[in-house]
Amino acid sequence: MRLRITLESDATFGGADGVPGLVDLEVRRDRYGLPLMPWRRIKGLLTEECANLLYALKTLQTHPASADLEAAARALFGSPGGQEGALRGGDARLPEDLDAAVMDDVRANKVTPDEVIGSLTAIRRQSAIDPHGAPAEGSLRAIRVLLRGCVLEARVRIDPAPDAAQQALLGSCISALRRGGVGRNRGLGRLSVQLLDEKEDKDLATEWLSALERLTEARQA
Repeated sequence: MRLRITLESDATFGGADGVPGLVDLEVRRDRYGLPLMPWRRIKGLLTEECANLLYALKTLQTHPASADLEAAARALFGSPGGQEGALRGGDARLPEDLDAAVMDDVRANKVTPDEVIGSLTAIRRQSAIDPHGAPAEGSLRAIRVLLRGCVLEARVRIDPAPDAAQQALLGSCISALRRGGVGRNRGLGRLSVQLLDEKEDKDLATEWLSALERLTEARQA
């Protein structure tokens, strides 16, 4: 399976040291200048959505599927100091064909890593505002962002295969994931996420989301 992340707005997921005099926060990249989003950050975003969903269900103390989904969360995402969890994956990168083609061009000295990352990013500057509505002194920061429309894909697997409750939970978490990264409350990091089946290229997240309704109906019966 592939987790496809499409940037609906400029975004940065941070994690790399800035360049003095140029940017304070860099986009993480490899030695070819190709951007990547570490799996731990992707899993962190999904875990956050999972926690939000379970919290919402706890406010509905009689929700029939709560116990099933809490067990599914432990199985998929693991627990602190406990099992790792069935959901595993790799870093999100450009689609494989494009990723490989750019690597070949860098190796052939047709482009440089700096040119690669420069073609996919821009530098945005932000500053905090003081109580009087003016920029706060010393607060100006420059961050590099991936441009809107960029698509990143991560290989994922679930081992063992997910049951109905795990499918329902993961489909819900992926469908709920709409923002991520630095500045997501300031207009950055709007996302569209799909879980694609390798054979049919269909969105499993949408299909599995409907399993939540079926699971709820089954528990109510």
